[in-house]
Amino acid sequence: MPAPDATAQTIAERIEDLYAQPLADLGTLAGLNPDGSMLAALIAGLTDLQFAERNIDFQRRRLLQLADPEREIGTFEAGHILDCARRISDAVATRDAHAKTLSGVLASLHRVPAPDAKPEPAPAAPTAAPVPAPARAVARTR
Repeated sequence: MPAPDATAQTIAERIEDLYAQPLADLGTLAGLNPDGSMLAALIAGLTDLQFAERNIDFQRRRLLQLADPEREIGTFEAGHILDCARRISDAVATRDAHAKTLSGVLASLHRVPAPDAKPEPAPAAPTAAPVPAPARAVARTR
């Protein structure tokens, strides 16, 4: 079984690589425009993914407590065991859905290489006055 935060950690690293900044800085940047940016959507999805992974871990530990071999299981405890199992199932489905969506989005995004540091030489100033381009005729299609 992977570590509890393995999926979220992998996606967090991919987001950091894509934006070339630490996740804490990206969270602040996403907060400036929370409703209209890809970064904000990625951070929100990552937060939901992390919450699902923490919930899986918590419910798993709780299930181990309830099903301890030294503990007597009656009808009351059985109900709690079933509830924990259902919550784990829900959290796993949520985690998998967020991980699949975020992975798909991140796979479609690519980092654009930085422009060269060398500025291109400016073109030489023309010696004669430039000839104006002929006016375009506007053609209507309808």
